[in-house]
Amino acid sequence: MTPPPAPRPLVALVGRPNVGKSTLFNRIAGRRAAIVEDVPGVTRDRNYADADWDGRRLSLVDTGGFEPASRDQLVAQVQRQAQLAVDEAAAVVLVVDGREGLTEVDRAVADLLRRSGKPLFVAVNKVDSARTEEDVALAEFWSLGFGEVHALSAEHGRGVAELVDAVVARLAIPEAPPAPEEAAEPAEVSEAERPRGDVRLAIVGRPNVGKSTFVNALLGEERFVVSELPGTTRDAIDSALEHRGRRFVVTDTAGIRRKRSIALKVEAYSVVRAMRAMDEAEVVACLLDATEAGVEQDARLLGLVVEKAKAVVVVVNKWDIAEREGATKDWYRKELWKRLPFADFAPMVFVSAKEGRGVTKVLDQAARLVEQYRARFPTPQLNELLEAIQEEHPAPLAKGHPVKLYYVAQVAYAPPTFVIQCNRPEAVPEHYRRFVENRFREAFGLEVPMRLVFRERKRRARPPRAPG
Repeated sequence: MTPPPAPRPLVALVGRPNVGKSTLFNRIAGRRAAIVEDVPGVTRDRNYADADWDGRRLSLVDTGGFEPASRDQLVAQVQRQAQLAVDEAAAVVLVVDGREGLTEVDRAVADLLRRSGKPLFVAVNKVDSARTEEDVALAEFWSLGFGEVHALSAEHGRGVAELVDAVVARLAIPEAPPAPEEAAEPAEVSEAERPRGDVRLAIVGRPNVGKSTFVNALLGEERFVVSELPGTTRDAIDSALEHRGRRFVVTDTAGIRRKRSIALKVEAYSVVRAMRAMDEAEVVACLLDATEAGVEQDARLLGLVVEKAKAVVVVVNKWDIAEREGATKDWYRKELWKRLPFADFAPMVFVSAKEGRGVTKVLDQAARLVEQYRARFPTPQLNELLEAIQEEHPAPLAKGHPVKLYYVAQVAYAPPTFVIQCNRPEAVPEHYRRFVENRFREAFGLEVPMRLVFRERKRRARPPRAPG
């Protein structure tokens, strides 16, 4: 059985406000994963992304401005966010503004970072050209004693590759093996490779939705501190339990704080640990508050779970309150999927953790979903389905030429991953890909994430003709 991938080392980008951390974060992550605006203090919360860099896998955290000398409450809050990120990071990049030069705040931040004992790098940003670099006093940044100084332009990409290459080399990040679906000739999975064992279930949700109360109800004991204050749970904690003859490893995670909320001292939890709990889980129970579900933070968190391709149970907590206000499950389900359509394949369970109502149904759902998540689908059955799909609804023509789907095979578990060989994979439109996925879901009753990869069928060379 293929071993699970090694944890991605975390690289934290820190620095005072408006030096370009979010732009650098987006550049390395390869997408606009953070809001970028030319106003100091835009990034209030840490922002996380997984990045693949030349076959090496790492995670990034973009922090708010780190300004130790300020007494402003917001700046103090952002400073604490940055410190928490630094505590979790394998390496730290101090981002400074090359146009403004080294400031006293930069020096103060450098002093704080130096105490971390982590590998440190200096990124001198906004150096847009070789001519600009001549005007920047790089020597003063070398005086920080961090080691190599990297002059770069996050906006234009200049010098960014050299910085990340240096970080990867210093952390000795090994090259990751290609995903099964990316192999030159994807191999079908075997029964021997199928995952088995305990069901790993992570409990996630924004603060104060009742995660710890929910886990206490599951375990039947006061295992975790339960508080009305958001952010009480600081670490991800594992507990084992048995239900209907099945063993579960349940992880209670720290909450995801609301954007722009006023920081409380108790909110010293780490989102990184919640992300890691998701990575290690097969099933994620995402708790929502029935009195205010489907808000932006719920969407963001559920989006992370779906992006990580984990099986998910949407758990609507505090249902006792919603019922007293006249809500019905059918109405609620319909309204919630309007707000969160990208996860509408997931089962929804209504619970009252405070009263202990419905909590074990989450375990029933998790046990059912993990079987789908680990399932192996026979190749003949898959290809019968593929043939029926094409007869029912052929793929649209590509510039007048037919798009043919020849063969499908499962190449990975957890989540189930299928490679469809076809003649023009680039011409398969997104709406048709969704149609095929939905037909797979209907045929196999799938309520877990799945991956469909369209690949061009390699033409086999014909043997040479015999002479004569």
